[in-house]
Amino acid sequence: MEKVPITSEGFRNLEVELRQLKTKERPSVIQAIAEAREHGDLSENAEYHAAKEKQGFIETRIIDLEDKISRADVIDVSQMSGGTIKFGATISLVDEDTDEESEYRIVGEEEAEIRDGKLSFASPLARSLIGKEVGDRVEVTTPKGSKAYEILKVAFV
Repeated sequence: MEKVPITSEGFRNLEVELRQLKTKERPSVIQAIAEAREHGDLSENAEYHAAKEKQGFIETRIIDLEDKISRADVIDVSQMSGGTIKFGATISLVDEDTDEESEYRIVGEEEAEIRDGKLSFASPLARSLIGKEVGDRVEVTTPKGSKAYEILKVAFV
């Protein structure tokens, strides 16, 4: 069983979602199925079929979350320091073509959300950044072509 790195924040979010599904969503959908059954003929009962479909999604997500939690290698970023980029680092970059600055945090795949500045450690940009330091330059091939960045800051927060 392969361990998967995740930040402590990401791990807590998985646990919260799992608890929500087990304590609120699952009982709610079971109740909806019971109510739909009372309406009679199940073959043409849209509420019943919708509730069963939702139940399938919930049960699948519960299994997925339990698997991810069991394989999680929780990394406490607050205990990390240094100037070398590694998992959990928050990095400030400047695009060498546009002079646009951006900030990313390297996180686990499950918690990655580029719009929130959370970059999966498996992404091309993160892979090119890991092991680098402030002042280093990295070049990344993206779907829009090659991009060059300079590392401005590395922090562990």
